[in-house]
Amino acid sequence: MNIQKVAIVGMGALGLLYGEQIQKTLGKDHLSFVMDTARFQRHKTDPYIVNGAPQDFTLMDAAQATPVDLVIVATKASGLASALDVMANLVAEHTILLSVMNGISSEQILTERFGDRNLIYCVAIGMDAMRDGQSLSYVNQGKLQIGILKEEQGPALSALSQFLDRAGLAYTVESDILHALWGKFLLNVGINQACMVYETTYAGALNTPHIFATMSAAMHEVITIAAKEGIHLSEQDFEQYIKILHTLKPDGYPSMRQDALAGRKSEAELFAGTVLRLAAKHQVPAPANTFFFRRIQEMEAGYKN
Repeated sequence: MNIQKVAIVGMGALGLLYGEQIQKTLGKDHLSFVMDTARFQRHKTDPYIVNGAPQDFTLMDAAQATPVDLVIVATKASGLASALDVMANLVAEHTILLSVMNGISSEQILTERFGDRNLIYCVAIGMDAMRDGQSLSYVNQGKLQIGILKEEQGPALSALSQFLDRAGLAYTVESDILHALWGKFLLNVGINQACMVYETTYAGALNTPHIFATMSAAMHEVITIAAKEGIHLSEQDFEQYIKILHTLKPDGYPSMRQDALAGRKSEAELFAGTVLRLAAKHQVPAPANTFFFRRIQEMEAGYKN
């Protein structure tokens, strides 16, 4: 396997971040952003800017797409179902699939549609990318944690590692990728929801006692349900992710706060919603996530659009 042609599905913060890095390092011919026909017609002439620099990205109508070597799925959870259809012409027997989406379910959904022989599990961690319209800014690019669950996925993992080296994207290969996946979920359930509900920044969530207490409680509810699901998250994991948050731009804020400012529906269903479903399954309480979920529903009900 040798990755040359890459398609990214999704032009949010992570899609633009990785697209900019790949194109800057490997060249324009290696990358395209692929979308459905209606979205392509709306955005094909849009200008994109990353950290103040204009980007000459190639946008492509999915109806005209052909198979590529790597598909990076970078949509929001609400966009994954339509992304599967966008990907249909991109995926061949050799195509490697990589989801940088939030949550703990996107890989399973991709497997149900395309199989998992060339599926690499992935966690995108430590970035502080913020998108405003067609403009993206970031200080920390973060890293990818990648791994596999089956021996047959080994060649795809090796090919992806070689590609990430060439592209200059930081990554680690995780021996327990499910632990890493749940760790990122732990982080998002806390910081994403806290910043949205309390309308604050990374620094505000970390340094305001009552906000930090609620965020911490929500994260510890994840630790409890993870154990019920056979995933061992510990206090050490909690402390590690809090340390990561302290490395991010203090006045920055995560995607759910960005959604709220733009009047967009957030990924609360992916975070608190998932916690509450699993808490009900295992008959354990989850008051902090119940509070977050209800408050976010109230906020979103007040959006004018």
